[in-house]
Amino acid sequence: MASVSAPLETGTPPFRAKGKPALTLIAVCFGLFMVGLDSTVVHIANPAIQADLHATFGDLQWVINAYLLALAVCLIPAGKLGDRFGRKKVYILGVILFGITSVAIGLIGSIEGVLVFRALQGVSAALLMPQTIALLRSTFSREKFGMAVGIWGGVSSVSIAGGPLVSGMLVQSAGWQWVFYINVPIAIAGVVMAALVVRETAMEKGGRIDLLGIVLLAGALFAVVFAVVQAQGWGWGSAPTIGVFVAAVVLFALFVIVESRVASPLLPLALFRSAGVSVGGLVFVANFFSILGVTFLLTLFLMNSLGNSTATAGLMMLPMSFFAIPSAPIGALLTAKIGPRRVAAMGLGLMAAGLALLTLVGVDTPYWMMAVPFVIIAFGSGFAIPSGADLIVGGAPVHLAGVASGFQTTCIQVGGAIGTAILSAIVAGQVIPAVAKTSLPADAIEGASAGVVFEGFPGVNGAFIDGMHIGLWVAAAFCSVIAALVIGAIREPKHHNIGTVLEESAEALAGHR
Repeated sequence: MASVSAPLETGTPPFRAKGKPALTLIAVCFGLFMVGLDSTVVHIANPAIQADLHATFGDLQWVINAYLLALAVCLIPAGKLGDRFGRKKVYILGVILFGITSVAIGLIGSIEGVLVFRALQGVSAALLMPQTIALLRSTFSREKFGMAVGIWGGVSSVSIAGGPLVSGMLVQSAGWQWVFYINVPIAIAGVVMAALVVRETAMEKGGRIDLLGIVLLAGALFAVVFAVVQAQGWGWGSAPTIGVFVAAVVLFALFVIVESRVASPLLPLALFRSAGVSVGGLVFVANFFSILGVTFLLTLFLMNSLGNSTATAGLMMLPMSFFAIPSAPIGALLTAKIGPRRVAAMGLGLMAAGLALLTLVGVDTPYWMMAVPFVIIAFGSGFAIPSGADLIVGGAPVHLAGVASGFQTTCIQVGGAIGTAILSAIVAGQVIPAVAKTSLPADAIEGASAGVVFEGFPGVNGAFIDGMHIGLWVAAAFCSVIAALVIGAIREPKHHNIGTVLEESAEALAGHR
């Protein structure tokens, strides 16, 4: 959300209320809700998409990753577009394109078309997402800005956590296409309301957009995710896999060189002089690596391994969705009281514990043994989000506060994309050899890798569950390592509240510019 840092009109005191604050908050929440919802609705819809469009397991991964990756790559440059051309205009454009691409996904009728429009949907999400917080900043007074950001965060959490439940009901009652069609009335309401109540902000003049930095960062991120997804077919030690990983390293090295030399870098390297920014970014990567990656596997387990309907699977995920709502505010209060270092480590520790408990789950496990870890994971994630944000924004120089927010959101999307790719690859590595040992035809192997239960072939389902357990241990270990890094690398910062940090950073930056 790079545009938090954009300047106000000349002579306008920072955080003076303009326009219609409450209505502006409602207007931007329409777009925010769509973006969060579409991060997780496809987890439940994927089996139906697979059956209808004859998708492979790799295709299903890209249905998720195409959206997350496009969103991650485009967030920071989209924030700069809002600064340059007006945040209201770019927000409305993003909402309109999001609605159009949602319709196209449902109508296209091929998995290749779904992947293309999912990527374009991610670009649309990136256009609107940075503008939401920037429009709130330019509309609300200082005294009420923290409250607005809290509501903004609550809407985002509810939409992400509620995705599986909404998807389950829609897929079962109307078909998987309606997981995307539901965005149309939301988009129409968002556009109409934004056009009527949102006030346009000042437009930044001067400075060049770092096009080379955008291309290099996009190439590096794409190469990493592509290599992980394709490794299940190519082999982890194969020349193509290693070659793409090497290309990603080279592109990222070139990106760092470019960012150190251009006048207006996409991601200023001065941002990372503070350990809080770097480690805080890893908190978000670990959090969403686990949340989105594990959710992908668990929904397949609930439907394909246990044979539940989409609606039932969504209801079974409800403890994670429900407790995500109060966990973030509680995490924010704890962060203000005992500091982000302890809360971030505690949150990741809870996530690791919950993920480890899920490794005890099998086809005969009672439901409560899943529900309890779901609640623990929900609270762990809720604690990690506000404390991680506090580490990043509190550790960044005030003149880079906006870029720090954009970096934070990029870490969320990259973590989700890589988590889905890696954990899915682990499962596929277990399932494909198991299918190969059966008498199933060769063209069934890739379909089986999604965890489909084949009558008379329990070994395939057992291999999926074994792979899911390995993936859960990997996610738990990742969270544990980052929790230890938080404790070891971060000095306890000065006692502060995250809302105050956001307010003071934005105000100081407005004065700086």
